[in-house]
Amino acid sequence: MAKLWVVGDYAWDVLIRTNAELLAGGDTFGEVNLAPGGSAANSAVWAQRCGLPTAFVGKVGRDRLGDLAAEELEREGVEGWLITSEAHATGSVAVWIDHRGQRSMVSGKGADHYLLPSELPRAALENAPHIHVSGWSFFANPPRSAVREAVQLVKRAGGTASFDPASFQLIEQVGVDRFVRFTADLGFDLLFPNADEGRVLSGETDPEKAVAGLSERYPGARIVLKLDAQGVRVQTEGAASAHVPPVESRQVDATGAGDAFAGAFLSRWLNGVDPLDASRFAAGVSAWVIERSGARPEPDGRLRRRIEPQAGEDR
Repeated sequence: MAKLWVVGDYAWDVLIRTNAELLAGGDTFGEVNLAPGGSAANSAVWAQRCGLPTAFVGKVGRDRLGDLAAEELEREGVEGWLITSEAHATGSVAVWIDHRGQRSMVSGKGADHYLLPSELPRAALENAPHIHVSGWSFFANPPRSAVREAVQLVKRAGGTASFDPASFQLIEQVGVDRFVRFTADLGFDLLFPNADEGRVLSGETDPEKAVAGLSERYPGARIVLKLDAQGVRVQTEGAASAHVPPVESRQVDATGAGDAFAGAFLSRWLNGVDPLDASRFAAGVSAWVIERSGARPEPDGRLRRRIEPQAGEDR
């Protein structure tokens, strides 16, 4: 039985990497590739890769990309609950990765944006120990009402919930107070903002103050603030927090690193590992991800050695 249920977006990333700065109206050489993505699906796959039995609920088109999504989840060992749509194509995202490894995204409105409450596997969710959702599902409705209902089903049945705010720019577009109204009443147990999302939601640039501000916005949630090259700031007791140092890495592509962090963290935390130790493990996984292209690069021997001994101990 799945210990983690993830509800939200599955999309295919069109990865566009430039070898030099792209000037307005200019041209340059680079790489263009298609890779599986979607913030929620990324976290589900990484949790499963890290040894945690995981299920994913999302919506795809009745098309070849939707078929590939089902095949990919099965290959990864994720229990897929995919709703298929005749009216909308499987989601796609253009991901531009610049010569420094920073990414910018333009998301199309695919089937993942049209998940409805009536399409949820309600009985399964009522038995879910933990649910994880992404901010991408809260920026429009649908799918906001469906994902809110999914979290409420799990929480009412006694499960726990976690949340990644996903995009500081879209939070600002929606409006910070409005976004908090959509999310803070759901009783999240864990929050995974990055530095920019933490700044926008708390109004604070200092990480310690941001953690304190976020804990006021989301009472009862443990804040795990991802600081990229500065490591992680983890809430301990009350407004106090502790720093987890970064894992040294060479950034190639930041796409999906935060999703990988969430999945890796949950794979340990849901097995009783201390949040600081779970953060150290997750930081190592996400550091490996940013050294490669795409949100779900194929694990190599180095990553397997990092994951497998700990996964065996936690089972």
